[in-house]
Amino acid sequence: MDGTRRVLVAADKFKGSLTAVEVAERVTAGLRRVVPDVLVEALPVADGGDGTVAAAVAAGFERREARVAGPLGEEVTAAYALRGDTAVVEMAEASGLQRLPEGVLAPLTSSTYGSGELLRAALDAGARTIVFGVGGSATTDGGAGMLAALGARFLDGNGEPVAPGGGGLAGLVSADLSGLDSRLSDVELVLASDVDNPLTGPKGAPAVYGPQKGASPDDVTALDAALAHFAKVLERTEGVGARAAEYAASPGAGAAGGIGFGAMLLGARFRPGIEVMLDVLGFAPALERADLVITGEGSLDEQTLHGKAPAGVAAAARAAGKEVVAVCGRLALPAEVLGRAGIRRAYPLTDVEPDVAKCIADAGPILERVAESIARDFVA
Repeated sequence: MDGTRRVLVAADKFKGSLTAVEVAERVTAGLRRVVPDVLVEALPVADGGDGTVAAAVAAGFERREARVAGPLGEEVTAAYALRGDTAVVEMAEASGLQRLPEGVLAPLTSSTYGSGELLRAALDAGARTIVFGVGGSATTDGGAGMLAALGARFLDGNGEPVAPGGGGLAGLVSADLSGLDSRLSDVELVLASDVDNPLTGPKGAPAVYGPQKGASPDDVTALDAALAHFAKVLERTEGVGARAAEYAASPGAGAAGGIGFGAMLLGARFRPGIEVMLDVLGFAPALERADLVITGEGSLDEQTLHGKAPAGVAAAARAAGKEVVAVCGRLALPAEVLGRAGIRRAYPLTDVEPDVAKCIADAGPILERVAESIARDFVA
């Protein structure tokens, strides 16, 4: 050995500034400016939210595309990732906020129908294990749209399909899940999310996440009642029954506007998104090869500690006895809290450039300078 440390860069995206792949590239460039022969392995990570497919592709999965319905019904091209018979499907690709026309929010009418079509595309491609990453949704329909795309029927008093979106569920009279795609019974469906909210109530999907999707207080009330009604109708539905109430109260049911609830009706197993993704991306063998791990995301704050990518990376690294530092746009956690999470030190962009607007606009070059500091402190 020549004494050169092996560095694993396993960071999430800096939302609005850099993708996880770009974060790894910039950190690598900064490290090599100080230690030209440093051995760097990049493993961009994600926690199940937006950027999950990109992280899988960076880890060697094949990018596949499908034409599916966007949240308002318009056709969009959505990507998923495939390796062998394992698929990584990201609901935000079909039903995410970024799929809405600019300036348009539609909390009552946005549908997850396209997410169901994306799952169907993965089934068509031969997937037997599907990691379903949920987050960043434009929707609050309890996964009803997704289920409809996979063969379920949700009818009003006239025997017609209910209107799309969570608002339409208020008119639901009967549900029929007997037509669900039969291939689903032979597939392992893993619901990957960092959200443990139930479907409804004060900590439910409409109350906690509805306002981010443009829901007014009245909309939140309407959506909460509609989703509660949806669960009640499913309790009376053959093949579901009492399990509907159990699923609605389960952690993760409220993920991505309640699509977690819909996924549970399909037999999905809920796991923390970062744990699932670290398994899928091959983190354990990469960790074994590393001396130092660099993780991070745009904002290291209280939310980071609740299942976000850097916390998952740091926990796994600490268990393996590896040193961890973090990069971030802004830092809102004291050193002792970082230490308890397994992060030796954090390097925010704001240490180099106090102007937050400049940090967002010039995140790449500033991150390279931050990485130079890490190289001097931990690698050289």
